[in-house]
Amino acid sequence: MRLKLVPANTNWDFFAKTPITLGLSATFMAISVVVFFVMGLNFGIDFRGGTTIRSQSEQTVDIGAYRDAMAPLGLGDISITEVFDPTFDANHNVAMIRIEAQGGDESVAAETIQSVEAALQKVDPSISFPSVESVGPKVSGELVQTAILAVVLAIAAVLVYIWLRFEWQFSLGAVVALVHDVVLTIGIFSVLQIKFDLAIIAALLTIVGYSLNDTVVVFDRVRENLRKFKKMGLAEILNLSINETLGRTMMTSVTTLLALIAMFTLGGDVIRGFVFAMIWGVIVGTYSSVFVASAILLRLGVKRDWNKPDANAGNQYAKIDA
Repeated sequence: MRLKLVPANTNWDFFAKTPITLGLSATFMAISVVVFFVMGLNFGIDFRGGTTIRSQSEQTVDIGAYRDAMAPLGLGDISITEVFDPTFDANHNVAMIRIEAQGGDESVAAETIQSVEAALQKVDPSISFPSVESVGPKVSGELVQTAILAVVLAIAAVLVYIWLRFEWQFSLGAVVALVHDVVLTIGIFSVLQIKFDLAIIAALLTIVGYSLNDTVVVFDRVRENLRKFKKMGLAEILNLSINETLGRTMMTSVTTLLALIAMFTLGGDVIRGFVFAMIWGVIVGTYSSVFVASAILLRLGVKRDWNKPDANAGNQYAKIDA
């Protein structure tokens, strides 16, 4: 007997509580915006500026030991990652150590670099610093602007894509859902003060793609059913389409979450912020594709153009027995 994530032939009414679901979404978005302006984000070294040290050692890199050795120095935000390269020799062990700017300075003082080296040499006497590079506030500010521009352009591209593929009502619903996902993700990072760096920007862009994929699958089935059931009301069409694609949606979301939870539990501190953003994004993205994008489409209505051919309508993989 196979395990099913979704019962066969579901007939759930997803729009019975539309005012409540849309109201909750709008409320949480407003709270996220307020929290962002009040508490701000806990920007990482990428956005605040700091110094990157490339270390080299004959011994295997022990990130935990490195971090413990540097903790008494009180340098604030420190990021340590091991560098892997197939061209390295067996005794060529490299790590990248990033230290936030101290006291508003553009770079970490030479004395601080020496104290870091001395602390790490107690753990590994063979360690050396082949290169030390600094990122100033000006460059960090440019990274913030570029990151914001990347997210805005991604959402704008989605707007154009959905508009060309479907109708403007579909496009607006999809974009509202994407904005909903991004705003709530930024809000949760602001509330929890999780470090926000370039990896989180990558996660936001990935969330945009994931949410869009889920929304397009539903909208594709809506378009097919609009042609198939010409006398059925839009609310019934939307409910039917979401129920038909629900198995595929749950299968994709659950399997993705299983992998992400494993990475969050076992992946370590380096990728934990990125994975947390992805987990949150999958949850709110799945929610928004049903309760935000489709609800917006229901409110706007849609023109039924029966002159368009049906050759490419629908998605044969949408109805998966999950």
